[in-house]
Amino acid sequence: MASPAAVRSAAVKVDWTRIITSLSLKGSTVSQLQAFKKRNEEARRKVNLLHDQPTEVDFSQYRAILKNQAVVDEIERAYKAFKPVTYDVSKQIKTIENFEAEAVKNAENTKASVDAELADLAATLKNIEESRPLEDLTIDDVANAAPEIDKRTEQMVARGRWQVPGYKEKFGDFSLM
Repeated sequence: MASPAAVRSAAVKVDWTRIITSLSLKGSTVSQLQAFKKRNEEARRKVNLLHDQPTEVDFSQYRAILKNQAVVDEIERAYKAFKPVTYDVSKQIKTIENFEAEAVKNAENTKASVDAELADLAATLKNIEESRPLEDLTIDDVANAAPEIDKRTEQMVARGRWQVPGYKEKFGDFSLM
């Protein structure tokens, strides 16, 4: 296991913004990571405050200053008898492990969706690169590629409509006047 000093120095060096941007995290993963970062910084701040406080009490100094020596003796006995309470932090560690597992799961889901999108884009790009030039296409090629165009044209002809809605607005009016 790493020493506490090594863990502290590693925790200080974490670039949270870079983690979020480099992994392209979004949504709840980002908010949970930011909440974790805030808790981490608050815990480190509290540890530093406690670390800077003196840990030894100089009872001889109080005996020299105070007239009532019995009070100093009673406080010293209570101080020496004091045993700090130990807490079971396994629940907090379990919570952190669950958070890490959820973050990893979210990252894997994000990676999977990005990989699927990249594969789809690569297939589309390959299709575009391998397609024939537009001027080489025939009406039959277009009808085979998109049969719905042929069906729509048949419906329009059957109804006596000869113009495509929006065509004039987009391409102009080329009718003979």
